[in-house]
Amino acid sequence: MAKVLYTAEATVTGGRADGHGRTSDGTLDIRLHLPKEMGGDGDGTNPEQLFAIGFASCFESALSVVARREKVEVGEVSVDSRVSLLPTPQRGFELAVELDVTLPGVEDPEQAVGLVGAAHAVCPYSNATRGNIEVTVTANGQPVE
Repeated sequence: MAKVLYTAEATVTGGRADGHGRTSDGTLDIRLHLPKEMGGDGDGTNPEQLFAIGFASCFESALSVVARREKVEVGEVSVDSRVSLLPTPQRGFELAVELDVTLPGVEDPEQAVGLVGAAHAVCPYSNATRGNIEVTVTANGQPVE
């Protein structure tokens, strides 16, 4: 096994419908509730929102690493993420992710796609989800394959 760089720890009680989540260091302490679209009151955070923030922030960091390696100034990068919860035919659930990456410092569409594609290969969330769920990525509005 590779050397562990960091381990996050959290505890959840009560689940997604009416629960509470807290990280071991106490920096994240949240109420969990179903979104209104799923019959909840929406008065709290849900796992899909947390995943969307986690994936987007991790992806932006991976893009920063790639840009530094390539010596490219990407500007103030923005990653808009959407995480959808979908039912499966087996009466289970799965996720789908869309990441729309904006690199204001990169005008060449091919270069933007190349950088974002390289970040997609580096990002731990991308690597964890690859082949497991549908992840769609764009760079400055262009699809990334």
